[in-house]
Amino acid sequence: MPRPPKAREALVAAYRDLLVSEGERAATMDAVAARAGVSKGGLLYHFKSKDALADALLAALHEAASADRELMAADPDGPSRYFVRTSVNSGTDMDALFVAAVRLAQAGHVGALAALEEIDAAWLELIRREVPDPAVATAVMLMGEGLYHYSSLAGSWPEKAFGTSLEELLAVVDRLSGRGG
Repeated sequence: MPRPPKAREALVAAYRDLLVSEGERAATMDAVAARAGVSKGGLLYHFKSKDALADALLAALHEAASADRELMAADPDGPSRYFVRTSVNSGTDMDALFVAAVRLAQAGHVGALAALEEIDAAWLELIRREVPDPAVATAVMLMGEGLYHYSSLAGSWPEKAFGTSLEELLAVVDRLSGRGG
């Protein structure tokens, strides 16, 4: 598949960044074009509508999530530890795409909600392959989701808020999944 033009990538990145920093209502076609340094005509050449722009963002999210699942499946510490360990928002492209999709879903974008549900289901499936008890697998998933939620907010991340380190939480994952004592 040919590589998309630079302007197209810049437009998707601008849309992602506007969604993350200012929300869905502020991510207008004009604002996206301005942020990307592209004319409105250039934007419309690549994306005929805001829905087309959202579709491109969600495609990028699916690609990033697929790569993440490959890493998760291959991690020597196992999918559960990988999921919790990497559930701290560290400002990666994957983090920005995920938060942007959450902003779209919060605004009622059906495709974004479906994409997030699909990605979560795929992560949970990997955890369930390692942790056969469905309730325990769900607890591990929710632990990671909670970490991600708190680390995505401005201010202190969970260690400061709750007094528990990531290593302590990973030890809980080990106990829940039967790896630790």
